[in-house]
Amino acid sequence: MTRPRLYPLLAVVLILGVHLPGLAQEAPPASTKAEVKAPARSKPRRDPPGTYMGRPIAQVMTYQAADWLFRDTREAEEQPERMLDALKIQPGETVADIGAGAGYTSLRLARRVGPTGTVLATDVQTQMLALLTDNARAAGVKNIKAVRSTQSDTKLPEGKVDLALMVDVYHEASNPEALLQGLKKALKPGGRLVFVEFRAEDPEVPIKPEHKMSLAQVRREVEPQGFRFVENFEFLPWQHIIVFEKPKDRPADEKKED
Repeated sequence: MTRPRLYPLLAVVLILGVHLPGLAQEAPPASTKAEVKAPARSKPRRDPPGTYMGRPIAQVMTYQAADWLFRDTREAEEQPERMLDALKIQPGETVADIGAGAGYTSLRLARRVGPTGTVLATDVQTQMLALLTDNARAAGVKNIKAVRSTQSDTKLPEGKVDLALMVDVYHEASNPEALLQGLKKALKPGGRLVFVEFRAEDPEVPIKPEHKMSLAQVRREVEPQGFRFVENFEFLPWQHIIVFEKPKDRPADEKKED
């Protein structure tokens, strides 16, 4: 596949503090299913501006820094193919790449779902989607559909998505509840919602604090919106892979028994 076309860097958004050399690939994916209960909310929450549930909301990366998404060190730092291997994406699926940027992950997803599948690549910046479209065209990829979303509306079709994936994105959402509710509406019953976030639990991860999230924080925000925690993978050098599920519809006979 042709290497994605890169664009001049007009503004640098420094999220990483250092770069690592090549990282070992031999460790197999490990899954954690430890229970962390999400606290019940009894009173309406009032967050200070620019925060959500006790954490600062990070600024959205500008399209002018899109080259950083294709930096030479990202393969070693984030191991995107191993991350996608763990998700066991199937040919023919409809996958939403939320906050897709210039298409770094979308291009990989497109290969995995194949010609019978679709990647719905969403972003709030039209400029990012233009870069993504150019990169997909240059790579000869035809199963990516660019979707212009907003912070309060995913613009995704209802009940059509098998997997919604956010790679280093969720911490930038200025309206997390609207985003999560929109994703729940877009997912099929039993569909998966996956967060890839830099580990806040590890002070050695060289990322600014507002660009990190802990497993407990993600669960505290996501589970009250009606998602079920499934598992958490911790084999990546710096990131969690946190998997949730939209609950499946209950059979009609079970509902009658209630």
